[in-house]
Amino acid sequence: MSSPKRIVVAGIGAVTSQGRGADRMWQGFLDGHVAIDTVESLDLSGHSTTIGGEVRPWRTEATRAESLDPAVQFALAAAAEAIDGARIRPLGDEDAAVPATRWGVAVGTCNGGLGTVEQTWLADRDGNATDWQQYLMIQPQIIAEALSAEFGLRGPVLSVNTACAAGAHAIAHAVEMIRIGRADAMLVGGTDAFNATVFAGFHSLESLSPIPPAPYSKDRRGLSLGEGSGMLVLVEHSVAVAAGAPILAEVLGYGLSADGHHPTAPHPEGAGAARALSAAFTATGVTPADVSYVNGHGTGTPKNDSAESNAVRRAFGPAAEKIALTSVKSMIGHLLGAAGAVEGIATVLALRDQIAPPTAGFTGPDPKCGLDAVPNTARPLPMDVAMSNNFAFAGANATVVFGREGRPASPVPEPPIDRVVITGLGIILPGGTTAGALFDTYRAGRSGDDNSTELALSTPVFDPAPFLSPKQRRRMDRLGVLAVASSRMALDDGRLDPDAFDSDRIGVIVGTGLGPVESLEEFTVPVLESGVTAANPAVFPNTVYNAAAGQVSMALGVRGPTSTLTAAHAAGATALGVAYDLLRIGAADAALCPAVDTLSPCALRAYRRMPAFADAPSHGYRLAEGALTLLLERESVARSRGARILAVVAGYGNACDGLGIGRWDREGRGIERAMRGALDESGLAPGDVSAIWANAAGLPAVDDPERAAIARLTGGSGPRVETPKQILGEPVGAGAHLCAALAVHDPAGFDGPVLINSSSMGGTHTCLVLTPDTHSSTSEHHD
Repeated sequence: MSSPKRIVVAGIGAVTSQGRGADRMWQGFLDGHVAIDTVESLDLSGHSTTIGGEVRPWRTEATRAESLDPAVQFALAAAAEAIDGARIRPLGDEDAAVPATRWGVAVGTCNGGLGTVEQTWLADRDGNATDWQQYLMIQPQIIAEALSAEFGLRGPVLSVNTACAAGAHAIAHAVEMIRIGRADAMLVGGTDAFNATVFAGFHSLESLSPIPPAPYSKDRRGLSLGEGSGMLVLVEHSVAVAAGAPILAEVLGYGLSADGHHPTAPHPEGAGAARALSAAFTATGVTPADVSYVNGHGTGTPKNDSAESNAVRRAFGPAAEKIALTSVKSMIGHLLGAAGAVEGIATVLALRDQIAPPTAGFTGPDPKCGLDAVPNTARPLPMDVAMSNNFAFAGANATVVFGREGRPASPVPEPPIDRVVITGLGIILPGGTTAGALFDTYRAGRSGDDNSTELALSTPVFDPAPFLSPKQRRRMDRLGVLAVASSRMALDDGRLDPDAFDSDRIGVIVGTGLGPVESLEEFTVPVLESGVTAANPAVFPNTVYNAAAGQVSMALGVRGPTSTLTAAHAAGATALGVAYDLLRIGAADAALCPAVDTLSPCALRAYRRMPAFADAPSHGYRLAEGALTLLLERESVARSRGARILAVVAGYGNACDGLGIGRWDREGRGIERAMRGALDESGLAPGDVSAIWANAAGLPAVDDPERAAIARLTGGSGPRVETPKQILGEPVGAGAHLCAALAVHDPAGFDGPVLINSSSMGGTHTCLVLTPDTHSSTSEHHD
């Protein structure tokens, strides 16, 4: 059996409180230098701490010179260093080692540009002039698209939002992009910047330490927040060798899991984290005895550190007592969405230099932890394999495995590839709560007053009582309620009972265009108006983008791989693609893939201020809230349990225009590449397509380029083109799911391959290919 493509780290870059540059950060780690001090950029009066791992003075200089959020600035600086170090030109010219269309981007973040949105809201409140573009910073996808534009990268673009594990998830998803052949190189990492919301939130949870953290120590008092960015250039091994790129380490694989336990606290025995570690061992062929060093999550909070230590013991067995488990958060603080990337870089450099960085501030062992934390002083350590752990709010766990280049080791095992099928639907949309009702509404056409000059919003009529108890609902916002209820509907529709299935093998991959905007508004506005005393600890856990995924996992008892993706109006399509990749390689047997969005009053006002939407109502454009969940399974699993197969996910394509924030290619070349990539991956030609379910929703700046791209793809005389969003409204991130539900229920017949298009508001395009199940007569429509 052959091995999967090898993927190497060819370049690294970092911006942290240690300074600008990965080498400077690494030297600070080796020196045990604690770069955590009084925060100057925020007023932390009344908080339980006044310290953090702040990027300065460069941070202040950059934000004065640029209008972009500091999180974007950090990412741009780290990315420039990583790309320069890789010595591979991400250019469009033919002699480039990696053409621009074969370079992708995957970025993890917890808060995106939230700090900019806070300042813009305050300016609006005070009657000062503001730039509508600043509100776009609420979308984490903006960071990935800014990187794409800055460096001319026009391949796949992903924005990952699994809170404190986002950077690690970004690495994992980028690995699959290269292994399946959608890209030859990926710029991957994470970034986050300080803002009032995050400090107030952790203060309200009583998680902040007044002194720098002491992970794994007997008297640790909590965490310190940090800010910054880490970026890595991942390249397919043969491409890196041909280009003469340096090879710093190899990414052997990863493991993902969900706790399904609590919105903020880890499972006390580390059960979920242990599953991520075990999954990493399975995926890479590495054994516990092969691992010498683990760069730990190690936040410095009592519950997190003991849970991680328990997880390591569960996964490693007796070998746990021989490894070094250290935390660099002791020196730069917790960088949230950037943590996985920055700590991944530290792991790469540990392998390169054969040195384990220390856990600074260590005051003595805690019996509840008790592993070798390499206290206070770096230690030479021979190592061929090292791991990096990151565990997040809502129970999202990730472990990435790195190998030393040139190590004497067995190749990574080939994963058990299988086709991916859709076996269930859960629908909560204004147009209906079943596929049949939705299609009837679509064919009936628009009803009511279509002459409004103001951007309108449709909301579904829905009773959550059959799906969630009042007690469960009290902990959720509307986003979580819709995600859980539609997921339960999809399980019921697919006749899959998690209690009768291996629930550790059912994943949750969420796509959300706007994320928890209601909870963010509910939590942040009082803090901005009244200060930290107004911070509500009951609301804060729902302000992370992956809160809905965690609620699905907890409510339904599913604990397989989890991730949350944002790409504005293409979020659901992006999530479906990631779920497809994970199921295809056997990381899970089934996955719930909800696409869900709600709009707060602030979010709706922001839409109405954007020039692109000024005349949208005259073209029939309107927004819609709701959720639609697809139940996906590996084909072999679905057939073994006699499941009804609605469609086969044959493949997908992802491409970016790379023109900058809020801009589209007027010729539609990006979406054309996405469509052609999806067809190529599916082994199909344009002439094989029976229908195209378009992204078009009544926004000419996006619709016209898509129309031109479809004409070029089909030669102008191709299959019928369906535009359901022009009738049913733009459900933000759920557009692809809406089209999938309609396509498989089409009364005209689902008798051939269909293309489903989705586009973000910044020129990121995902195209999916669904085909009928031709291997069974049990495939049928749903009502």
